[in-house]
Formats: sequence, structure tokens, C-alpha cells
Amino acid sequence: MVWAFLPVILQASQGSQRGSTFFALLPFILIFLIIWFLMIRPQSKKQKELQKMIASLKKGDKVVTVGGIYGTIVGIKEKDNTLILKVDDNVKLEIARSSIARKLG
Repeated sequence: MVWAFLPVILQASQGSQRGSTFFALLPFILIFLIIWFLMIRPQSKKQKELQKMIASLKKGDKVVTVGGIYGTIVGIKEKDNTLILKVDDNVKLEIARSSIARKLG
């Protein structure tokens, strides 16, 4: 008589395993979402703002490079994707556009 109910018992136990697997993975899913909202999303937002700023650079803009060099843009080479940066009197540097850290003023 117990053997007649065995398939029903097995099926019920398999269904509860699926639910318990979901609840076991739930903390990992929540941790991933928290990390995404606190770290990944703001970083990608900051990266988009930096790309927008780099694309809008023009002659006369005062900038700082990632190496800490302050200067004024006096030329733009679109073909090479570089900028001519005036650092001081008679001192000009050709730098990659991607090496600009921020725009001053």
C-alpha cells in the first residue's frame, strides 16, 4: 500500500528541491544586484561622462592629463586622434585624446 504513494511522495520532494534551490541562490542574486547598483552602474555612468567630455574638446580648452600635466589645447589632429597641448611658452606636447583626465573651467 505504501508503494502506491511512492511516486506522489517522490514528485512532491522534487518540487520542493526546485524551490529550495531558488532560495539558496537568492542571496547570491541579491549580492550581485547590490554590487551592480553600488559599483558597476556608477562607474559606467562616469565613463560615459568622460567620453562625452573628451569628444567635446576644442581649441582653447584648459585641461589636465592623466599624468598631471596642465595645459591648453592649441591644436587637434582628428586623423590621429591626438591633441597639441601648450604647456608653457615654446613648449608643446602631442598627446592622445584619451589621456585627458578632466577639463578645467
